[in-house]
Amino acid sequence: MSKLLQKPEKQEVAEGVTFIQSVTKGNSPLEYVEFKIVELAQGAEYSESLIRKECCIVALTGKINVTVGEDVYRDLGTRESVFDKVPTDSIYVSNDRDFGLEAITEARVALCYSPSDKQLPTKWIKAEDVDVEHRGILSNKRMVHNILPDSAPYANSLLVVEVYTESGNWSSYPPHKHDRDNLPNESFLEESYYHEMNPSQGFVFQRVYTDDRSIDETMSVENGDVVLVPAGYHPVGVPDGYESYYLNVMAGPARTWKFHNDPDHEWILNR
Repeated sequence: MSKLLQKPEKQEVAEGVTFIQSVTKGNSPLEYVEFKIVELAQGAEYSESLIRKECCIVALTGKINVTVGEDVYRDLGTRESVFDKVPTDSIYVSNDRDFGLEAITEARVALCYSPSDKQLPTKWIKAEDVDVEHRGILSNKRMVHNILPDSAPYANSLLVVEVYTESGNWSSYPPHKHDRDNLPNESFLEESYYHEMNPSQGFVFQRVYTDDRSIDETMSVENGDVVLVPAGYHPVGVPDGYESYYLNVMAGPARTWKFHNDPDHEWILNR
């Protein structure tokens, strides 16, 4: 099994609380990005204390309440499926704070983490405020929900986006990378991809490769899988008949997304 591909594993951590994915520094090659998918039964509760890390809580499906200190954010979540293709609610929580989740309905929640030392205000990122962007032409079309882009000053390191790629299209394409701390031309950002497919028995292909091919893996990625990108280019191909969703988490020394296209394939932008 690839070190860059994490399959879902159900781990019940409390009554009605199940980790489907848990990417940590201890089980991944990433230093700046950690990630969890938590499934909550109706009425279930889950809490965490953030020690020197920040977190973006994304209500993927279902409805939840989120408590941060004395503040309660109620009825978060807009979707029964991520393929409803509408933005959802998220909460940014800064380091050294506690947060709690309560499931109003059955819910799936993404917890996106990165290291943080500077405490910032808690931010409710409302669904109606999420910028929706359409990118690409021909067989390179996708729709992006910019939950926590680098233009939003709410976080110290975290960047979070959702991407929908149409059937038979390519995404994160032409292949691009962001693995050099060489601003203003390129930033160093690790990345994780949480994938879902519609219909759910589908798969996509994702390649992660560096210029020197010290990393060069092509993976068949199934529903619920996570792909880790410590470095290199990372395109995604979606087979005919299926739609792709992925949630990207990026983080690094500077909260700036400056990428470099693979020069061998950059020509497709000029068609």
